[in-house]
Amino acid sequence: MPDREFHGHVGRTYDESEPWWPAETRAPEDAPNVLLITLDDVGFGQLGCFGGLVDTPNIDRLAENGLRYNNFHTTALCSPTRSCLMTGRNHHSNAMAGITEASTGFPGYNGHIPHENGMVSEALVEEGFSTYHLGKWHLTPAESTSAAGPYDQWPLQRGFERFYGFLGGDTDQYTPALVHDNHQTEPPATPEEGYHFTEDIAQRAIEFIGDAKQVDPDKPFFTYFCPGACHAPHQVPEEWIEKYEGEFDMGWDAAREQILEQQKKEGVVPEDTELSPRNPDVREWASLSEDEQRLYARMMEVFAGFLEHTDAQIGKVLDYLEELGELDDTLVMLVSDNGASAEGGPTGSVDENRFFNNVPESLEENLEAMDDLGGPDYFNHYPWGWAWAGNTPFRRWKRETYRGGASDPLVVSWPEGIDAAGEVRDQFVHAIDIAPTIYEAVGIDPPEEVKGYSQSPIEGESFAYTFENPDAPEQHTTQYFEMIATRAIYHDGWRAVHPWPFGERITAEDLSATSLEDSGWELYNLEEDFAEANDVSGEHPEKVLELAQLWWTEAGKYDVLPLDGRGVERLGEPRPQPGKARDQYVYHPGGQHVPENAAVRVLNRDHSITADLTVPVGGAEGVLLAHGSRSGGYSLYVDDNRLHYVHNYVGVEEYLVSADEPLPEGDISVRLEFEATGEPDVANGKGVPATVSLYYGDQQVGQGDLPKTVPNMIGIVAGLSCGKDSVSAVTDAYRDRAPFAFTGDIARVVVDVSGEPFVHEEKEMDRLMAQE
Repeated sequence: MPDREFHGHVGRTYDESEPWWPAETRAPEDAPNVLLITLDDVGFGQLGCFGGLVDTPNIDRLAENGLRYNNFHTTALCSPTRSCLMTGRNHHSNAMAGITEASTGFPGYNGHIPHENGMVSEALVEEGFSTYHLGKWHLTPAESTSAAGPYDQWPLQRGFERFYGFLGGDTDQYTPALVHDNHQTEPPATPEEGYHFTEDIAQRAIEFIGDAKQVDPDKPFFTYFCPGACHAPHQVPEEWIEKYEGEFDMGWDAAREQILEQQKKEGVVPEDTELSPRNPDVREWASLSEDEQRLYARMMEVFAGFLEHTDAQIGKVLDYLEELGELDDTLVMLVSDNGASAEGGPTGSVDENRFFNNVPESLEENLEAMDDLGGPDYFNHYPWGWAWAGNTPFRRWKRETYRGGASDPLVVSWPEGIDAAGEVRDQFVHAIDIAPTIYEAVGIDPPEEVKGYSQSPIEGESFAYTFENPDAPEQHTTQYFEMIATRAIYHDGWRAVHPWPFGERITAEDLSATSLEDSGWELYNLEEDFAEANDVSGEHPEKVLELAQLWWTEAGKYDVLPLDGRGVERLGEPRPQPGKARDQYVYHPGGQHVPENAAVRVLNRDHSITADLTVPVGGAEGVLLAHGSRSGGYSLYVDDNRLHYVHNYVGVEEYLVSADEPLPEGDISVRLEFEATGEPDVANGKGVPATVSLYYGDQQVGQGDLPKTVPNMIGIVAGLSCGKDSVSAVTDAYRDRAPFAFTGDIARVVVDVSGEPFVHEEKEMDRLMAQE
């Protein structure tokens, strides 16, 4: 029997015994609630209280009642930053050098956050806090997000008692890939019924907090609230967009000037701040055609509506806390995980999946979609000119280590704990400083052990010392940066940056050359040059050498090596998969859909799909196997009592192959054979051309050609589902009937990737016996 602590006495009878109860773990008596709000892809110059051109009244009131930090930094990418926020350790220490889908087999890069790096949620739940997570997670290894697990890196296994959100990097705001605790779930309403993800998680946050407070009102909570906004897709109801009609017709060049002027009025940048130099990748607004200006202004209007809508949902949560009398004693920290995103490319996108597949978009096609952007039919993203403006006054954007990628807004509000209000702090703060600040504010020490794991040292510094002292010397004086081999180092007011031309692949030879020579570093004196506008490396070569050497020292300390400059290529990196590699994947109806990173990969290879069916009298209809979403994928389905296969080429075109004959009643195996007829051209957005053949038993009933296919990535929004098309319908053919569940019976669906057509032995024997 295990040893169990007991300080009473057990006699032969109750009268001879003394009961004893273990003491309940309670948080420190004066501990505040903690609400950590993490926005996605929101730049330094986009919130109203940071000089932005979008109305954010609820975030602004947090700033009015608290502090804004103008020297807060992230890693320049989402998963890495979020790992820093949760653990207080650097992203490479967390094995989170990139997003989880781009993990590689090196200690700083494998996407598995060590349990020795405990999360704030794990510490606080053991100290008597209620712990809730709403929204984006993106800290589970991509290969571990299916029902097969393992679950040890899911929110509930990392200290959260309740979770409602999505596990991946982004999701559709109208049809999200929802997870509730440890299982998939469906949205409570449809887009037609007014559903929107941000509204949903705001209501869930209110419910989670209320459920506990009505039972134990003195128990504090830690709530991690992470909208999908403002990551693509930029989706929001039309009424939020209408407000901004015409507001961005001036273009991104003029917007930068207006934002800087407003930032100076707000006091979030020094009065002598200059705009960083013109971004050479961004065309001048005046050089654009009238149609281009009209389209790109509309894309920014959609983003603005999306951001203000998100602010309104945050306001609902704040209002609820105020109704409970809890808001003033809640430490609210609001951050963004990286700078504004350039993933919409130079012309913007009506579907971000085209970016990941190197598929160009035409102005004419996007103009046709313009009036419907923000709605459920598009996965849209604005042009990178607006990302550049959104990061005013800095250079560049997300995924790069200039301040435009790594400097972000931070707002802190805690009326009962911070006397100062409406003030700006300029001490250097990094994402790794959030966790130790929370620990200090709630009155606990970082744990030495979590779930039996001895804990590594916290690498961040609490910035609670700045709460009441605006002039306090900064305590975080050195910080390295690395993202996709772009590098930077901050030390005592100086910042050195080693950039790389955007969009150009960094080869191993390139990295070796620059590493050996240590050339290419730029230098900025942030005490005189807030915006990194003036490279002074030529004037201070000794400082450049000092900081470059310091970067290598920090890189060795925190598992930053080996440098890896690959971008999209990392998404196809071989990595552990659920189960053993195999030639045949068997799926059954009725279960959860299989996330993209755990599903069979059929892109650019011969394969077959065989479904063993029972077709009732009168025929059947519905999906047999669907993989992907409206942004790309394929579906094998029955409609009008005939077998059909559709290949959705990244939302641009649908290629349909249909059977010539009706589907027979009774037991039958139907089969698709996909045979590549050429080589893929992934660099130019084209997968293999192919011939598709359809069979009833051994009888060919249809054939057609696919001129091109999805080249690289089906998408991260929806995975593979059997017997229905879950989350987001692959094809327009049945979108209004989704999920279009099959009305007959499916025994199994087998996907064979061995290169040979799959033959079900029992069915084949039945066929041969019937011929004798």
